Amino acid sequence: MKNLWVLMVVCSFASCNPFVSKEEKTMELVNQELLQMDWNTIDNYPLFYTCDETATKEEQRVCFEDELVSHFSKTLREFEFTIEPGIDSTAYVVFVIDKLGKIRVLDIEKDIAILDQMPEFDGVITQSLKSLPEIDPALKKGIPVATKFRIPIVLHSN
Repeated sequence: MKNLWVLMVVCSFASCNPFVSKEEKTMELVNQELLQMDWNTIDNYPLFYTCDETATKEEQRVCFEDELVSHFSKTLREFEFTIEPGIDSTAYVVFVIDKLGKIRVLDIEKDIAILDQMPEFDGVITQSLKSLPEIDPALKKGIPVATKFRIPIVLHSN
């Protein structure tokens, strides 16, 4: 009988690890989930107050892009940029919307023609982004996340 009792105690210790805390088990599960997550996609796009948060992801993307394009167009129309005839150029604005919905410009990629003819272009674009209406950040699994964007601005001469 004593041997049976010892065998049961040994089996109970071998079947589970009583020395691992609940916190350690939880952290292990969280780490496994984080490794399986696709960090290159988001569940919800950043949203302006005019966009519908219950819309599909594609509809949210379209609304976000439309608001940005509309804002840039309005800002660029306010400034009288002069481009030499025959010059069509594209600039790319690289920016981040952080977890709080704040915008930070990382880079403005442009060719020499834009730089020569519109030296104030970077300042205008940066100011335009900073004057955007409030933005709710993108979401991943319901958690606000920072997102990086690269958008083109096509400039045509008249």
